[in-house]
Amino acid sequence: MKVKASIIGLIGLCIGWLGVVAQVHPYVVGDKYVKRFMAAEGRPNETSPGSPDLVFQLKVPVAGTYELSTYAVPASGLSPEKDEQGNIKTAYVKIQIDDQRPTRRILYDIHQAASQVSGKFELNGANQQLKLWLPKGIELVHVEWKNYNAPEVPLAAKNYIPKIIPPAVHPRLWVTPQTLPMVKARLTEGENKPVWQQLAAVAKTPYRFDFNPGKEVFYQEELEKVVQVKAFYYLMTGDRKIGNEAVRLMVNYMSVLEFGNVKYGDITREIGRAIYTAALVYDWCYGLIDKNDRKRLYDKMLYQAREMEIGWPPFMDSIVNGHGNEAQISRDLLSMAIALYEENPELYKYTAYTIFEHLIPMRKFEYESSRHNQGVDYGAYRFGWEMHAAWLLYRMSGMPVFDDNLKKLPYYWLYMRLPDGYMLRDGDMFSAKFGGARPLYWKQPQTMLLSYAYANDPLIKGEFEREGGLPDNPVLFLLVNDPALKARHDLGSLPLTKDFGPVLGSMVTRTGWNNTETSKDVVAEIKGGGYIFGNHQQADAGALQIFHHGVQVGDIGLYLSYGSPYDYNFNKRSVAHSVMLAMDPSEPLLFRSKVRDGGTRFNQRFPLTPQEVIADPWFSNGQVLSANFGPLQLKPSFSYFKADLTAAYTAKMTKYTRGFCFLNLGLEDVPAVIILADHMTTAKPEFRKYWQINTLNKPEVSEREMVLSNELKGLKGKTHVTMLLPAAADRNMEVLSGREANSTFGQSFDLVSQKPEANAHRILVSPKKQQGQDGFLTVFQMAEGDAKPLPIGFKERQGCWQLAVADRVVCLSSGGGLLENTFTVDVPDAGMFEVLLTDMKPGYWNVKSSDGKMNFNYAVMSGKNTLFFKAEKGSYVVAPGRLYGIEDLK
Repeated sequence: MKVKASIIGLIGLCIGWLGVVAQVHPYVVGDKYVKRFMAAEGRPNETSPGSPDLVFQLKVPVAGTYELSTYAVPASGLSPEKDEQGNIKTAYVKIQIDDQRPTRRILYDIHQAASQVSGKFELNGANQQLKLWLPKGIELVHVEWKNYNAPEVPLAAKNYIPKIIPPAVHPRLWVTPQTLPMVKARLTEGENKPVWQQLAAVAKTPYRFDFNPGKEVFYQEELEKVVQVKAFYYLMTGDRKIGNEAVRLMVNYMSVLEFGNVKYGDITREIGRAIYTAALVYDWCYGLIDKNDRKRLYDKMLYQAREMEIGWPPFMDSIVNGHGNEAQISRDLLSMAIALYEENPELYKYTAYTIFEHLIPMRKFEYESSRHNQGVDYGAYRFGWEMHAAWLLYRMSGMPVFDDNLKKLPYYWLYMRLPDGYMLRDGDMFSAKFGGARPLYWKQPQTMLLSYAYANDPLIKGEFEREGGLPDNPVLFLLVNDPALKARHDLGSLPLTKDFGPVLGSMVTRTGWNNTETSKDVVAEIKGGGYIFGNHQQADAGALQIFHHGVQVGDIGLYLSYGSPYDYNFNKRSVAHSVMLAMDPSEPLLFRSKVRDGGTRFNQRFPLTPQEVIADPWFSNGQVLSANFGPLQLKPSFSYFKADLTAAYTAKMTKYTRGFCFLNLGLEDVPAVIILADHMTTAKPEFRKYWQINTLNKPEVSEREMVLSNELKGLKGKTHVTMLLPAAADRNMEVLSGREANSTFGQSFDLVSQKPEANAHRILVSPKKQQGQDGFLTVFQMAEGDAKPLPIGFKERQGCWQLAVADRVVCLSSGGGLLENTFTVDVPDAGMFEVLLTDMKPGYWNVKSSDGKMNFNYAVMSGKNTLFFKAEKGSYVVAPGRLYGIEDLK
């Protein structure tokens, strides 16, 4: 009998099946002979404690680490156990090499099915036995051995000399002998005191861990938390009894901890937490650990590090995005490397290289826009781990190593907060899976804790407290919290508008900071320009969001599972957002997408360096042309933003700009107005353009307007949408609802969710005439309940779109470019009006009233491109250049 056995070189192999042994000749990699094996009839669906079903006699040519793989299928004629959903339950094989401790590994499951990598094993080069106990109902087709090759270390990492190194003494994780007295002194101050008292009670309570050295255990989160508490208590008090208990628990636990070949559920996070906990014990209880136990902890930490997604050495993935930008390096492996520095400086050299040479330069560039490219949820989660790295290196060395711009990043979450407790949508939002039909109160308190403590920022501490604090991690809280820093909960000191800068072009604006469910505030966001970084960032350049007593306009995608057909063809795509679409029937399909949505380029490739971001046009998401708000910075009456989004699309787009003007009217019945201006030119006239907004409740649509609505706590808000251009006679309109809304031009997706996004509505407007260039001008009025919308005055002349609403006059370029020539602005009615001129060419301009009573010069700044003044009824000539003195006025 022959089975497949692939090893570099020749292998001597004997097979035993249910006690019957047959001798076979050695053979090489690639032997295609296969024999199926299965457990004896009636064997239970758990590995048997009796004799093995298979015994392989093997000998590898060189001692070392080898990887074992299996291929197994459900047996014909037998029915493996199934769960309530009808899926085959996970089937396990018990594996034993010689007389070593047996291990349980997945043989077949719903994730990897027949092909499973059992794991890495140490083979000694002598004659050895591989014993297998098989589960009922699964046939083993073949096993395969191959060399395990550790991740390749880049040459730059091999030769790297770290900028800073750990001190020669312990402790050095989170505290050093210099900072330890400060942390101790804070334990009994202010809000730290009750946390310390509760922690001390846990530390003093004996914890029982029953284990058998001959049997492995899966991770135990409760034990790890208790060990951290006991090790911290020893660090703070010097209580050797508690410290020794922490050491014994950790050594025993690590000696039997085994994750096997579980890969689902992002198990690397649990692996990393075990490493981190062991590193804390190693460092904080260093003086209590004898040489043998230090060696045991060292070996087990390295063993587990090798099983992480990023591998060891840590170069199987990038630290700047993806799972590599989570706890793996920034907390877990960095803590291990710092703790074990004197044992093996190479560990620290590799982790320091990835952080100092990759992560820090990238974040210095990215965080110039103080928002996270991975969005609200993943951004907060991953930024929290970067804050671990910032803290660990700061406390270790006494100096900050990250750019100071990371101190302002948390303000992104303050501005994204909505009165209903949730957030404006940005990126893949895993928190949207929870909370049912009602929004949940969004929170990431660990990130806020590390942020406010690092920046000594009372406003971010206020956000931490509003999120409920961090009761399940008292150790981290006591390590960094300064009770002398008092939280501030009033956000009124922040401007109502935030311009996020050029890297992630966007603006968030609001009418107030009343973040309660009965708030009448309007919150709006516009995106566009900067760069796209892939992964959980979505194809949403130009996206508009409006909140008023609930979401009025926004994103209707749901992040249900990464990479699914729905995820790649709807959720992450432009079609799920309120953006402009242009359909090119020959547009290439990218990154496993199957349907064209007419939107911006779908991207799942991320850059590794700032230089790559700037140099590679693939990552261009357009350019911010203008961003300004005022005249008061704290409570601006206008907020203006414009972006050239041409580069965000494929070559189907010749030119596209989107302008956004938010007017805070200060009125009770209509608190805010948004003017949205789109100028789009496609490469071919037949590429159909779609102006699209998405909303949660069924809209009322007529030729004159679209009325959107939502309700929160019995208060209703309506958004009256008036499209001025194209005119009603020149456009087609359709509304897609429910299942039709969850579709990408004919490809529909069935969603099972209580979230309103699953049964949302999309409004699409297209010009009737096929032409290369089209302009769209739309006014959104956010009204309280049944309040009537305000009349809109509109005229187009001298290259300008001029609008009048309430006590405001706004001018925009009718061609989409900058205004360079003289034009006239009319203030229509009596009373004082605020006049906002946008799209102005930088330089000096003169404004002169027809009666000569007003005459002033104004310097329009590049990147702002606005001119603001107050005026009464009349006509005003706006001309380039300056006028001075009587002679100039002739």
